[in-house]
Amino acid sequence: MVRAYEKYHPFPQVPIENREWPSKTITKAPIWCSVDLRDGNQALVEPMNLDEKLLMFNTLINIGFKEIEVGFPSASETEYEIIRTLIEENYIPDDVTIQVLVQAREHLIRKTFEAIRGAKNVILHFYNSTSALQRKVVFKTDVDGIIDIAVNGAKLIKKLSKEVDSDMNLRFEYSPESFSGTEMDNAVKICSKVMEVFEPTKDNKIILNLPATVECSTPNCYADQIEYFCKHLPGRENAIISIHPHNDRGTGVASAELGLLAGAERVEGTLFGNGERTGNVDIVTLALNMYSQGIDPKLNFSNIKKIMEVYEKTTKMKVPPRHPYAGELVFTAFSGSHQDAINKGMEYMRSTGSKYWEVPYLPIDPADIGRDYEPIIRINSQSGKGGAAYIMQTEFGYNLPKEMRADFGAIVKARCDETGKELKPQEVFDLFKSEYIGINEPYELCGYSFKHERTDKGTVVKFIGEIKHNGVEKVISGTGNGPIDAFFRAIKGTGLDKYVFVSYNEQAISDGSDSLAVSYIQLKDPDGRPVFGVGIDSDISIASLKAIMSAINRSLKK
Repeated sequence: MVRAYEKYHPFPQVPIENREWPSKTITKAPIWCSVDLRDGNQALVEPMNLDEKLLMFNTLINIGFKEIEVGFPSASETEYEIIRTLIEENYIPDDVTIQVLVQAREHLIRKTFEAIRGAKNVILHFYNSTSALQRKVVFKTDVDGIIDIAVNGAKLIKKLSKEVDSDMNLRFEYSPESFSGTEMDNAVKICSKVMEVFEPTKDNKIILNLPATVECSTPNCYADQIEYFCKHLPGRENAIISIHPHNDRGTGVASAELGLLAGAERVEGTLFGNGERTGNVDIVTLALNMYSQGIDPKLNFSNIKKIMEVYEKTTKMKVPPRHPYAGELVFTAFSGSHQDAINKGMEYMRSTGSKYWEVPYLPIDPADIGRDYEPIIRINSQSGKGGAAYIMQTEFGYNLPKEMRADFGAIVKARCDETGKELKPQEVFDLFKSEYIGINEPYELCGYSFKHERTDKGTVVKFIGEIKHNGVEKVISGTGNGPIDAFFRAIKGTGLDKYVFVSYNEQAISDGSDSLAVSYIQLKDPDGRPVFGVGIDSDISIASLKAIMSAINRSLKK
């Protein structure tokens, strides 16, 4: 009995020795060609109408694409009319080349030439299927029959090209469709025969596009195919090698990157990978991968939100929340250890002024593509001390001391466990206030004053005040070398003399003359356990007293 998986053929390896691509590095952007309006459009449940195509076309231009495949004009009257509109109503900038696709069939080629009349810069992209499987089950012909189709199409295109307006800059592109399923020697042979027809030169190159029409191997095999093809193609210097990876195995981006290492100079793909089946190669991801390595991709994704809006409007599709770079959640950390590392990375960037982006878990600066910092860290039951601290600092301006972060993080985590939901930033702040600020029971500090006195040993501070406990007020006083020291001496004998002062931090949380001061106090309770308090006031000395009382009362309430 044949088991189900045994009906599939393993992909044959490419007979290549001394492969060079593994030791190479991508150092510059390729020539980009968007196929959103053709390959992407044909895969939509509802293909774009004219207004949607114009919106997408203008968006692609604003991103920086200089080559845009606008359609398959011989496929339908709608496609034909859209291309005529682009040309006749002058939507195409002088520095942008439109590309049109056509099968290597005579009547379709003639219709395509009609569609492009009057355009300034055009790539005429023709193709025929060449794979062993297509030859076997679709065309029922041998390689020579496939070559005849390609060569006859090339001859007709060359003939008709002599009849176009002399002002048109017409270039040629040929695709051995299903290149990835074609024997390499046959792929080389077919393309070389096409080149013989067009007689390209170094100054007037043909584009040879090598599509993984169906991704059927690991990316390294595709790279082997590209390198083998480049090394064996006669007149290689007279051709631009283009790749058109699909994503059937989910490795379209990897195939494109390795294909560039193997000698490709041009990439055809779509925004966010839209296309037949699992899609084309995702140019957004591919370009921003380069960006993350310090390479200018020559495409502008600085407003990724706007690009997503256009994409979703025109395609009626959604960008998933985990889509690389663009997804809603890709710069968001819920994990406590990730949050802590991100928070420390942000602190490092602020404190050092480093010119390099060095923040763990964030491959690029979200701001570079128009993303906000606010959603980077979100709080749920998986979050830790770094996450809560980050929210308090970035959203509300409270820079919690390092020692206090674990304390507040545990409080936040307990609330998340209790509710089973994510806490919004305002909920985190409200929890902070209720836990640390204005805690006036069981001890309440009533009236108080400070007096600075000069002595032989320097200036000392005298504290006089009243403290209430269980409804009973008691006058207290103490002298020390500062307000906090004076207060601690004053509370000796009130039942609070077992608390030990550990650390003090302060900050301002608003600018100008009306700024408020925040004091963070760490004490040890009578059992030696750390306890924290926070005080806020326009006077930093009073804020410190409030923080001390907060810490004591929190300790006693626990």
